[in-house]
Amino acid sequence: MKEISILIPAYNEQESIPFLYTKLIEVTKSLPQYEWEFLFVNDGSKDDTLSLIEKLRQNDSRVNYVDLSRNFGKEVAMLAGFDYVSGDCMIILDADLQDPPTLIPEMIKYWEEGYIDVYAKRRSRSGESFLKKWTSNVYYKLLQKTTRIPIQIDTGDFRLIDRQGIEALKKLRESQRYTKGMYSWIGFKKKEILFDRDARIAGTTKWNYLKLIGLAIDGITSFTVIPLRVATLIGVIISMLSFCYMIFIVIKAMLYGDPVEGYPSLMAVILFVGGIQLLFLGIIGEYLGRIFNETKNRPTYFISSYNGSKC
Repeated sequence: MKEISILIPAYNEQESIPFLYTKLIEVTKSLPQYEWEFLFVNDGSKDDTLSLIEKLRQNDSRVNYVDLSRNFGKEVAMLAGFDYVSGDCMIILDADLQDPPTLIPEMIKYWEEGYIDVYAKRRSRSGESFLKKWTSNVYYKLLQKTTRIPIQIDTGDFRLIDRQGIEALKKLRESQRYTKGMYSWIGFKKKEILFDRDARIAGTTKWNYLKLIGLAIDGITSFTVIPLRVATLIGVIISMLSFCYMIFIVIKAMLYGDPVEGYPSLMAVILFVGGIQLLFLGIIGEYLGRIFNETKNRPTYFISSYNGSKC
């Protein structure tokens, strides 16, 4: 029998896990021809998430769990899951039930047809503000246009990935991770299915705007050097305009003399060029910071235990 692993990164999800487990049992009962693994990755939760998972493990041998030594973030928690899932394929599922487990049979159907990556695209997104949906749409369109990799719009981590894709993802070990781009980067045969995303079943979101901005910066700097090229292009344009303005000033001084005038315009030019320079230094700094972090070659995560056994 083929084994299907369901990977569930969890951080402070004690209110959601009982609902999630009930839904998973319903889905797996409808698909008795497969063996199942429910792999929870506890990402340093401070509530009773881990103890709830341990209780599930005591009553159901299909439940496995990886307990990270601290909160590393969802991106790293998923990497730990990639390393530990045992199935012929895995389905990545959030604990909050915004991504419905009822789509799992359809995902498996396309997997059996030979697709390596069956990803769910959001047709609608309940429980999210207009600002969040609008900024997300603008960001993905910008990322699509600035990279050669075909990034999917309105697509998250909810997907089924074959063992071939899992092994490919395991080889991508960078610490500054943007897994949504990695799914596209590894390639393979993909299939899109549409769904309506629900609001959280319980608890509150762990993503604030500051974290989302950080994730967006990771995505841009991980998969495109367009910001650096834009900085170079604007620098060339400003240099050419400055040279032309210098020629104009020299000719004007030769023809009409050089009275002390133009202080406001001079300050405007200095402040504008200085601001552009600081902006581009910040862009360069983002890339240098990521190079610095990668050259340390630190382990991406540490594990306290796997199914209760110390690691």
